[in-house]
Amino acid sequence: MGRLDGKVAFITGAARGQGRAHALRMAGEGADIIAIDACMTIGPYVGASMADFEETVKRVEALDRRISWSQVDIRDYDGLAAALHKGVNEFGRLDIVASNAAMSGVGSLAAEMTEHDWQDEIDVNLTGQWKTCKAAIPHLRASGGGAIVITSSFAGLNGLPHGASYCSAKHGLVGLMRVLANEHGKDNIRVNTIHPSNVGTPMLLNEKTYALFRPDLENPTIEDFKEAAKRVHLLPIPYVEPEDIANAALFLVSDEGRFITGIALPVDAGADAKPF
Repeated sequence: MGRLDGKVAFITGAARGQGRAHALRMAGEGADIIAIDACMTIGPYVGASMADFEETVKRVEALDRRISWSQVDIRDYDGLAAALHKGVNEFGRLDIVASNAAMSGVGSLAAEMTEHDWQDEIDVNLTGQWKTCKAAIPHLRASGGGAIVITSSFAGLNGLPHGASYCSAKHGLVGLMRVLANEHGKDNIRVNTIHPSNVGTPMLLNEKTYALFRPDLENPTIEDFKEAAKRVHLLPIPYVEPEDIANAALFLVSDEGRFITGIALPVDAGADAKPF
């Protein structure tokens, strides 16, 4: 018996990283998966590849679960809604939404950021997540309720330098979550956000991030980055793993979290609690 037996989960950004971890964790607990990913580069952010997405599909199927998957940008509401509709038609219902797809910031000071870079991050990291929820809620209602978990960030609870658009979008997700929790409690739909700190995915583990953490070095390595990244947390680690976030999401969407709604849950090795 799995904790999600008989349920269907819709996961965005499923090709790699946290999205893949969500898909595998939920499939491992018995859920069938509806998965989307843009598999594209947006501005300076290099997204997942179709090969990444195919690997996710193979790994879900290896868990003896079904997966309906589509290449879709969450900024495209019609495409997103069509992919979700296809999966619901195939599997018969929708119970869980892991609204996870996102892009990382450009690393500019707020006053030096271009309008284009600002808009890309707001469109993906905030508006796209609203579109995800908008498309999913009618299907959750039709199933008699369900659970939505939205991936925000430690940056959704704090103001991080060089992250104006990212922080603004991630803060906005908390407001969106609280509104949806209030609007749809009567529909037996629970809505929460998760706030990871640094997570060991390609979004974090790249040369641009290393330079942001170690501006004192000309060509910082991953080991240089890890030394600096530990300072963010109370616990002595540079980053958490995607599986740590997936475990928290599983708790929130399972029956174990059946009376939890409207909360912002940090999974951040104590970053939010650190006084400096």
